Amino acid sequence: MNTQASKLEALVDAHQRPESTVRVVAITSGKGGVGKSTLSANIGYVLSRMGFRVGIMDADIGLANLDVMFNVRTEKNILHVFKGEATFDDIVIKLDHNLWLIPGESGDEILKFSNATIVSRLLDEAETLAPLDFLIVDTGAGIGETTQMFLRSADDVVVVTIPDPAAITDAYAMVKVVSKIKERLFMVVNQVRTPREGFKIFDTIKKVAVENIGDHLELTLLGSVRTDPYVARSVKQRVLLCKELTNIASAGEIEAIAQTLAKKKEHKMLDGNKEGSIGIFFKRLLGQF
Repeated sequence: MNTQASKLEALVDAHQRPESTVRVVAITSGKGGVGKSTLSANIGYVLSRMGFRVGIMDADIGLANLDVMFNVRTEKNILHVFKGEATFDDIVIKLDHNLWLIPGESGDEILKFSNATIVSRLLDEAETLAPLDFLIVDTGAGIGETTQMFLRSADDVVVVTIPDPAAITDAYAMVKVVSKIKERLFMVVNQVRTPREGFKIFDTIKKVAVENIGDHLELTLLGSVRTDPYVARSVKQRVLLCKELTNIASAGEIEAIAQTLAKKKEHKMLDGNKEGSIGIFFKRLLGQF
C-alpha cells in the first residue's frame, strides 16, 4: 500500500484526455477534533474507487497527520518541493489504485514561498499531478492565514462541524470569514445521532448566516455522518472506514457525500464549465493569479 509513487505510473494513461482538469476541494473546520481528516481520507478513497484519480494533500499545517492515518512513512513533504530540495515525484506516495498522498509540513514556512522564481519552478514540478481529477485538501482548523490561503485557492470549500455548541459557533465563524472570499460553501455535520439532527444544526447555521451575511452566500448541506464507535476504532487502527467497514451507516453516508461531489464535477463537465489545471491552483495558492 505504501509504494512510493515513483513516476506516478498509473496516471500516464490520462494523457489520452484532451485536457487535464482538477477539482480542488478544501475540507476545513472552525475547530479541531471534528473528524475533518477522517472525512478527507475516506472521501478521497471513495472517489478513487469510483474511478477518479485522486490526490489528498495534507495542508493541516502544524498538525499534518494523514500519513499516520494512512499508515505510511514520509521522509519529505511539500515544503521540500517549495525549497527545491525534492520534486513532487519524490514526495507523493501511492496509497491505493487511483489514490495518492501529498504529505504536508508541520510548520508555517510555506507562507514564505511566493516569489516568481519559486512559482515558476513549482508549476513545472506540479505537471506531475496534472492528470488528477480531484485534489482533496485537508486544511488546518480555524481561520489562520495559512488555512485561508488554501481555502481561497480551492474550487470548493467544505466546512465540517459536530453537534457541540463550541464547534457550531466556530463553524459559523468560519462560514462568515470564508463568505468574504467564496460565494458558495458546503457543510458536513459529523458525529450526529440521526440525520435529522444534522439537518437541524445546518439549518440553524444557515438561518444565522442569511440574517448576518446576506442571501448572496450559497450554503449547501453535503450530508451528515452518524457517530459510531467503529469510526474512532478505525482511526486508532489506521484503517479506512470506507474500505474496511463498509456495512456501517457512517460509511454509507460518507460514500453519499463523495458521490455528490462526483456528480457536481460531472455536471461542470457536461455544462462545458471548465475547471482549472493543477498549475492554476498553485498560482492561486502562492498569490500569483
